Formats: sequence, structure tokens, C-alpha cells
Amino acid sequence: MFILELTYTAPVSAVDEHLEAHVAWLDQQYEAGVFIASGRKNPRDGGVLIAVAADRAAIEEIVAADPFTVAEVCTYRVTEFYATKTAPALAAYREQLPA
Repeated sequence: MFILELTYTAPVSAVDEHLEAHVAWLDQQYEAGVFIASGRKNPRDGGVLIAVAADRAAIEEIVAADPFTVAEVCTYRVTEFYATKTAPALAAYREQLPA
């Protein structure tokens, strides 16, 4: 599982110019089963996403296609972790530690 933290590198007004395309990209990733949750940070200087993928390379490819990334209005910090414990509603996402 991955935590994706994006930080704006441009004024919010510049970010907002790409918001519609970014939301469409988010919708595609939800439909593909990659994203579990997402939202703006408070204060509004970026966002956070929780994602699942086969590996880090797949996540890096997805992040590179974000319209915010393409427009160079944000940077991403990708953190991989093992979700060994979850709320019951997220049981399908539980992982085992690697051997």
C-alpha cells in the first residue's frame, strides 16, 4: 500500500487551473481500483492519497500522469508501507509482511 503526499509548488490559483483534469484523473484511478481515499490537506498546500498497486514502479507511473505533475504545479512524496492491520471495512487490503 502507498501513501501519496502531494505538495503544491505553485500558487493555488495555478493549481486550480488544472483541478478539473486532476479530478478526472482521480476518478480514473478510483475506477481502476488504485485509490482508496484522497483529499486536500489543511491548510490547502497539497493533498494526500491512499493507493494500492502491484509495486512502486506502477505508482510512480500513475503519479507521473497526474495533470498536476504534468503541469509542474506539485511534487509527490511516495511512501510504501505494509497494511498488516486495517479497519474491518478495509480487510480486503490487509497485507502480510514479506518473508
